[in-house]
Amino acid sequence: MNLAFSTNAFKRTSLDEAIETIAGLGYAGVELMADVPHAYPPHMSPQRTAAVKAKMSALRLGVSNVNAFTLFALGDTYHPSWLEPQEARRRQRLDHTLRCIELAATLGGKTISLEPGGPVPEGLDRSAALARYEAGLREMLPAARQAAVTLLVEPEPGLLLETAADGAAFVERVGHPNLKMNFDLGHFFCVGEDPAVVVCSHRRWIGHVHLEDIAADRVHQHLIPGRGAMDFPAIFAALRKIEYTGWITVELYPYETSAAEAAREAFDFLQRFF
Repeated sequence: MNLAFSTNAFKRTSLDEAIETIAGLGYAGVELMADVPHAYPPHMSPQRTAAVKAKMSALRLGVSNVNAFTLFALGDTYHPSWLEPQEARRRQRLDHTLRCIELAATLGGKTISLEPGGPVPEGLDRSAALARYEAGLREMLPAARQAAVTLLVEPEPGLLLETAADGAAFVERVGHPNLKMNFDLGHFFCVGEDPAVVVCSHRRWIGHVHLEDIAADRVHQHLIPGRGAMDFPAIFAALRKIEYTGWITVELYPYETSAAEAAREAFDFLQRFF
C-alpha cells in the first residue's frame, strides 16, 4: 500500500506549492485536483503539464489519482453533473471528464475519480437517473480504455449512488473493465456501513481508496484521521487481508486554511499502519 495526499486541501495555494509540501511531509504520492485552482485541464497546456510531471518525478512522487469530482471552474462541488436536465450542462461534465482522462494518461496516472451521477434533479426518478448516468459514462469508456485509465465511481451520501452496494450494482450493470469504484471509506461510514466489512465484501471493485475520519454521529464532514470514530486498525487489517497494494489517498478538503498542518497530522497518525 502507498500513501498519498489530495491537493484539494490546498486550494489556497498553488499546485506547485501543494506538491512540494506533500512531498516534504513524506507522502509517496499526490492526488491531483482536476479543477481550479490546480490542474483544471483547460489551464494545463502541454508545457504546464510537462512541468508538473517533471516536478513530481524530481520529488519521486507518484500520481495516486486524478480527482475529477468537483467542477468549480464551471459551477460548484456537484454541478454541472451527469444528471443535469439541460443537455448542454451535461455535455460540460462529459467534456471535462474526457480532458481528465487525457490529463491522467499524460501524467502517468491510472485512475480518475468521478461523482456518482450527482444530486438527482427534482422530477427525475431513480431509474431514469441511473440510465442517464450510464449513458454518459458509456461515452467516456472508449477513451478511458484507449488511454489505459480506469474511471472510478465514488459513492457519496445524498447523491445518486450512496452505498457500496449501490456502486457495485451500477458498475456490474455497466460491465466494463475500465470502470471500478473509488472507495471513500468515510462515505461508507456515513451511510451506516462498516468500512472494513465493505473492503472485504466488495474487493473486486476497488480501484483506489480515499481515507479520512468521520465523527460518531456519521455526519459527512471529513476529519483528520484519529479525530473521529472510524476503526482504523480494522480498516487496515481488512486491506491487508485482501492484499490491497494500491494507493490510499488522504482527502481533507475542509482544511484549506490549515492544509499543511492537517496533512502532517494525518501522516503521523497513519504511519503506524504502514
